[in-house]
Amino acid sequence: MKPKSSSDQAISWSSRLCRSLLFAKLRKLREGCLTVVEHDRETSFGDLSSPLRASIYVQQEDFFRRVLFGGGLGAAEAMLQGKWASDDLTVLVRIFARNMHLSDGLDRGIGWLRRAVARCEHAFRRNTPSGSKRNILSHYDLGNEFYRLFLDETMSYSSGIFPHRNATMYEASVAKLDRVCTTLNLRPDDHLLEIGSGWGGLAVHAAKHYGCRVTTTTISDEQYQYGRELIQAEGLEDRVTLLRKDYRTLTGTFDKLVSIEMIEAVGHEYFAEYFRVCGERLKPDGMMLLQGIVIADERYRQHLRSVDFIRRYIFPGGCLPSVSVMTQAAGDGAGMRALQMEDITPHY
Repeated sequence: MKPKSSSDQAISWSSRLCRSLLFAKLRKLREGCLTVVEHDRETSFGDLSSPLRASIYVQQEDFFRRVLFGGGLGAAEAMLQGKWASDDLTVLVRIFARNMHLSDGLDRGIGWLRRAVARCEHAFRRNTPSGSKRNILSHYDLGNEFYRLFLDETMSYSSGIFPHRNATMYEASVAKLDRVCTTLNLRPDDHLLEIGSGWGGLAVHAAKHYGCRVTTTTISDEQYQYGRELIQAEGLEDRVTLLRKDYRTLTGTFDKLVSIEMIEAVGHEYFAEYFRVCGERLKPDGMMLLQGIVIADERYRQHLRSVDFIRRYIFPGGCLPSVSVMTQAAGDGAGMRALQMEDITPHY
């Protein structure tokens, strides 16, 4: 069923102007077909014969101003406020992902004021020890029951590795946990440090199936409580030590170190310190495995200057690193060098 469009009435001159300016930008659409529907008017952009097609149903005329002046962030906020809807949001996102020149143009255009406000808000969410705690609590402490609704039995909140096309999320998560453990060559006499426990799935898997000792830390109260109960239920209190500490306050040295999709919460200003701490926690000739969501090197500087929907509402204080930024930070901060790199993007 198509979402209901705005009522058939004349829109204000300012909205007509914003619509004209926005449509001028949308005419640069190259891949896919996008149709904007407003009461009895339909306007299509892009390749009209493309099978990749989606529609936007304008429900309030303020939609045009919000997107024109707010870019992608303004569009997302306008959708939350009921100013527009789509018949297929997934395809709509794919269309804009294939037309990054258009997405960038919307974000770099006259929406500079909204972006400036968002950057100021983001600046107050720096990942200092106290800021990290506040940022993590705002996301992960929504309640474990909430995350159980869409995570598999391992409670893995990171990309799995699908062993075959029909694999379940659980099978993909277990395959990824095994890949981590085998890549680190975990042995029973190893002591593994995990920075960013999540809900304890990796720590329990490593101790249970590879026999090593694990020390793992989180600053999320909800994750700490869940992880403690999981470790007790598995009878692994003698193999797994769960801490509630910021990574910067950890002490001791370990044979191996792992950090799964935690670096996104570190922050650009703290990458060098993060790797320095990791290096200090490793014994000589120790090994670290890091899994992260990265951004292309050529887009990294723009990423630092912008605040998108995810950084504003989902991961406050977050920052996606690029491969070269991580490599440089690891080298400069800890004298570490990359031994192996694997791209698991298709699994994501």
